[in-house]
Order: sequence, then C-alpha cells, then structure tokens
Amino acid sequence: MSCKPILYSYWRSSCSWRVRIALELKGIDYEYKAVNLLSSGQTEEPFLKLNPRGMVPAFVYNGKTYSESMAIIEFIDEKFSSGTSLLPKTPEERAIVRSLAYGITSNIQPLQNLNVLKYIAKGDQQKSTEHANYFIQRGFKALEQELAKTAGKYCFGDALSIADLCIPPQVYNATRFGVNMDDYPTIKRINETLSAIPEFVKADAWHQPDTPDAEKKN
Repeated sequence: MSCKPILYSYWRSSCSWRVRIALELKGIDYEYKAVNLLSSGQTEEPFLKLNPRGMVPAFVYNGKTYSESMAIIEFIDEKFSSGTSLLPKTPEERAIVRSLAYGITSNIQPLQNLNVLKYIAKGDQQKSTEHANYFIQRGFKALEQELAKTAGKYCFGDALSIADLCIPPQVYNATRFGVNMDDYPTIKRINETLSAIPEFVKADAWHQPDTPDAEKKN
C-alpha cells in the first residue's frame, strides 16, 4: 500500500506553488511539510539528504524523492490519470505549452529568486527591487506577445495546461516588485481567471499551513 505523497514546500515559493496547483488539479491527497527559506531550512542536513540541491519543492512518492518543479509536475501528470490533464495531446501543442511554461520558469523566475537577489543586492532593498522589476518586465513583454497568439480562456486555448500553473506565482512576484500589470493585459486577464478556480485558490500563497497570519486570506 502506497504512503501519502509528501511535498516539501514554502508558502510563497513560486516553484512550490506551481506544484501545489498541479496536485490540487489532479485531486491528489498529500502531506505538506514546510521548509522555511528565510531561516535557511533548505540548507539544513535533514532536507539536504532529500534534495542535495537545497531547493524547494521536493516531492516524495513511494519512498523516492523528485526535485525541480516542472519535472515534478510532468511526473504527477503522467503518473496520475485523475483530475485535469496538464499537457495537450499532440507533440506540436505540447511543445508550445512547454515553451510558454519554461519561458517563465527558466527565463523570468530564476532571475528574481531569493538567492539571486541576496547575492546581487547584498541587503540593498531598492537594488533588489529594481533588479527583479527589470527582469520580470523584460520577460513579461515577450510572454505577452506570445500569449496574444496562443491564448483563449487560458494560456493555450481554453484548456488548462502546465503554462497556466506558472502564471499566478509569477504575477504575485511581479506585484511584489512593483510591476504594473496593466501593461500586460493578457497575462493579467488570465491570472484573474485562474485566481477564481478553487484548486488554484487552495494552492495559492495565502492559504498554506506556513503562511504567516498577517498574509492569510479567508
């Protein structure tokens, strides 16, 4: 008998957030284990034994640990037939959806993650914000143009896909770093649509066990 899957997560980690959405959309019951990135919980020995890269998320299923959010998401989608399918059926459509998703996860989010900002800004909050704002806007400009060609209700037509899982966490970060989302109307519209879906709400940063009380929403 399989044990319940475990997700090692941090409430506002973009990478953890997108995996949480996948788990909710697939209807998978899992155990949440918080890793506090602000106190460097990801560098402590117990966690490093699970994931030597020292990053969240880490997903444990049947005794095996999986890392890297997009690899975890595709594993979940392939392993569990329940719930929403997160990739289209044809190779051509899957390539487009992956390109949209990786455009965020490879070209935007890593440039504004916590470790990068700490290294670049060295405690200068204004420098940190300016750096993140610049790279998010550069990435959003390209993404907005791409979505103009692919979007329907969601990022790729009218079916949810892995690309949509990447939108709310990145818009959250964009807002944190002062990006005016009115400059990116397609991204903004899709995010508003996604933010009304119950599974997306349950997975968001404001509804996690380790969300600070001051940040929680009802």
